[in-house]
Amino acid sequence: MNCELSKYAGTKICVAVSGGRDSMALIHYIYTHASEYDITLTALNCDHKIRGEASARDSAFVRGYCERLQIPLLTFSEDCSALAQETHTSLETAARNWRRECYVKAARAFSADAVATAHHMNDNAETVLFNLSRGGAVSGAAGITDTEFRGVKIIRPLIGCARFDIDAYVSEHNIPYVEDETNFIADCTRNRIRLNVLPELEKAVPSAAEGLYRFSRLAAEDEKYFTDLIKKNALVVEKPYGAEIKLCPQAVVFRRAAAYAVKNICVRKDYTSEHMQTLYNLQFAENGKKFGFLGLTAFKENDKIVLTENAEPPSGEIPFNCYDGTQFFGQRLIISVTPAEGKILTFDRDEIPDSAVIRFMRDGDVFTKFGGGTKKLGDYFTDKKIPLRLRRFIPVIADGNEVLAVCGVEISDKIKLTPDTRETFYISCADYTNA
Repeated sequence: MNCELSKYAGTKICVAVSGGRDSMALIHYIYTHASEYDITLTALNCDHKIRGEASARDSAFVRGYCERLQIPLLTFSEDCSALAQETHTSLETAARNWRRECYVKAARAFSADAVATAHHMNDNAETVLFNLSRGGAVSGAAGITDTEFRGVKIIRPLIGCARFDIDAYVSEHNIPYVEDETNFIADCTRNRIRLNVLPELEKAVPSAAEGLYRFSRLAAEDEKYFTDLIKKNALVVEKPYGAEIKLCPQAVVFRRAAAYAVKNICVRKDYTSEHMQTLYNLQFAENGKKFGFLGLTAFKENDKIVLTENAEPPSGEIPFNCYDGTQFFGQRLIISVTPAEGKILTFDRDEIPDSAVIRFMRDGDVFTKFGGGTKKLGDYFTDKKIPLRLRRFIPVIADGNEVLAVCGVEISDKIKLTPDTRETFYISCADYTNA
């Protein structure tokens, strides 16, 4: 079986194991050759709760297998059907996004260098055919490649291995596995390609999957060239709310940068070349013009295109005296006696009344800026050139309609440090002044 392990020698690999034939072949192979390549092996399992008792059964199977081989395992579970409804995305998208977050958690828990998935040559062929058929961007021709998500490498050691080789390996070594019956139901596009299209293509063009694999590796080389160019010139910048794409008159470069932002930062897979062309054209529109697609909105703002998630402004609040976390409605917000990373504001803790809360902007809010002068919060935002799309997503500390701090921007003159200050506190969060 063609499993590319030599280039991962001396690393810590966490294998994503579903219990199916492919992932069981992968974990068995790495376990068997771990000493040879000096690999430290761990595993993770994701129960999407899509198939009820069958999903739980598969996770129990993986747990039992890892226990017998003494492979450290982390198991995650989530009702992805409910998650899809909550996030207004397809079930496939919701499950994929959740699964990637599990990869990050497992990699960090095990201090792994990479998370390995069992995608193989036939999976790659299905992906290439799917992307080309739906008019995907050129980058879609690269198929399935090693990627990175939130600083975690996701590797595919079996990508050069055909399905029949995996079947032979499983049979030869009597590797146990469970069967996901939904893989044999042609009820979605990928299953139709897997069950109907690719087998017929292989009949018409023998070794079609291998040919598509060679083609995709050439496309992946082109993709790497553009990715390196994008990073070198900082054409895409990740932001707390999404991503920024620098304006670029070279259509081929801009479209690649846009695809990179959509795929790697906003985590959307279903974009097309038409979407990328529309984003390119948006560069030449007036400031404030926007384009909505795939649950994202793109805004033209001066020298950049801004991509943000479509989301309703949060309406909740937390009493200031009760806040002891680092996340406020999904945003990183640290309020403590020591500064952390990000935009740091310093204030006098004794000037925060017991009735103060942490919330988001509301109609009627006023703010006394540092140095004096009270304004409506909306007018203050205008003066600071804070985009309209961000204003209702910026955490504030407020007492009634009196805003005492605009987190990531500025504190009110009313809570500034003075010679009489006894207790200094810090607010650390994203810098919204550079948004």
